[in-house]
Amino acid sequence: MRNFARFTAFLRAGNALDSAGIPIHQDFGNFSGVIMADEKHGNLAAGILAGAIGGLVASWMMNLFSEDAGPKIQQAVQAIDGNQNGQGGSQDAEDEPKEDATMKAADAVVSTVTGGRHLSLEERQKGGSIVHYAFGAPMGGVYGALAEYSPTARAGFGTAFAGLLFAGADMIAVPALHLSPATGDQPASSLGTPFGAHMVYGVTTECVRRLVRSAI
Repeated sequence: MRNFARFTAFLRAGNALDSAGIPIHQDFGNFSGVIMADEKHGNLAAGILAGAIGGLVASWMMNLFSEDAGPKIQQAVQAIDGNQNGQGGSQDAEDEPKEDATMKAADAVVSTVTGGRHLSLEERQKGGSIVHYAFGAPMGGVYGALAEYSPTARAGFGTAFAGLLFAGADMIAVPALHLSPATGDQPASSLGTPFGAHMVYGVTTECVRRLVRSAI
């Protein structure tokens, strides 16, 4: 729970934006709400930089969320599925090391470059982290560029963009690249944690983007 406590403490820092003269009107229950902020507009480079920094921090926060809150979400959904199906999940399956899409992507890149060499589990874990941050930072930059010119891009304090990113990456691109099973073949419990992590990504990216953008 220590990492999750750090995550919640980080989000509380968003309240400090009000005292910095950046009013935030947010409605987390309404994803179509538009977030308005008193900030500089029209500087594409500054927007990309602020967004990329936000994306890096958000990628780290995603990891904290997935380590702490993620398993609890997955267990809760598995319990619901088990009750509905009249059976529980397999403990042996839960104990097996899990290879996520970033680890598979890292292995695929290395295999392509080296002509067939595959990474060990430890190497895939390290490579997966690199892929994770290498994807999160540019996506934050894209968000920062959009947010610079379109208030609608900031809808839901970044959660609308995060939802689109989840749908486009996890639900469409990753299965299409054979880095995960087809969406229809995955149990609901496998989607809860990634969706929640993407919401964390969106909120954190927007929070950090505003802080950085107010400084530059």
